[in-house]
Formats: sequence, structure tokens, C-alpha cells
Amino acid sequence: QVQLVESGGGLVQAGGSLRLSCTASGITVTMYNMGWYRQTPGKQRELVAAITTGRTNYADSVKGRFTISRDNAKNTVYLQMNSLQPEDTAVYYCNANRAAMNYWGKGTLVTVSS
Repeated sequence: QVQLVESGGGLVQAGGSLRLSCTASGITVTMYNMGWYRQTPGKQRELVAAITTGRTNYADSVKGRFTISRDNAKNTVYLQMNSLQPEDTAVYYCNANRAAMNYWGKGTLVTVSS
């Protein structure tokens, strides 16, 4: 059974930092495209950052502020978020996909106060 468990969300002031973690079980993160998405009420889930072998990509809104990384030994993907702004407030979801397989975590809430 595949599980993606996010952690690290919370309340932070504008300008602060948080690091989200996504620990996978049932899959090996190096064998999947791993990504972080976020969603706010009434809006579609949007891609924030993704990592595959040798490549990362970011939404324009987070470039230069967020960094996605992977610890293969821990089977964990991270999202380091710096210079957080109130508009970054959302539920952040971890995603793993490959071919027809697509898995989601339950999400972790990030709230940025002004």
C-alpha cells in the first residue's frame, strides 16, 4: 500500500520559513516524479515544485524562494519555503506519479500571517 505522509506545516509570519517533508512508503521516490502542490478554498490545486532524476521545476510564483529536494536514503522529499508571503497560505500536498500511477498525500496546512 502506497502512503505519502506530509509534515512540517504550521503558522508562520510573513518573511519566515518552513520546511515540508513528504515521507513515502510502498514506493521508492527515486522511481517516481515527485511534486508538491497547493490548494486554497475555491481554487484548483496547483503545482508548486517537482523533482525528477536530475531535474527540478517550479511555479513562477515561488522561484527563488522555494527549493525542492530529495533524500533517497530516507525516501523523503522536502520543500524548503523561504520568504513566505500570505498568498502562500494553502494546504500543501505531496504527489508521486509515474505512467498511470498517481498518488497523493492528505496534505499539510501552511498559514502565513501578515
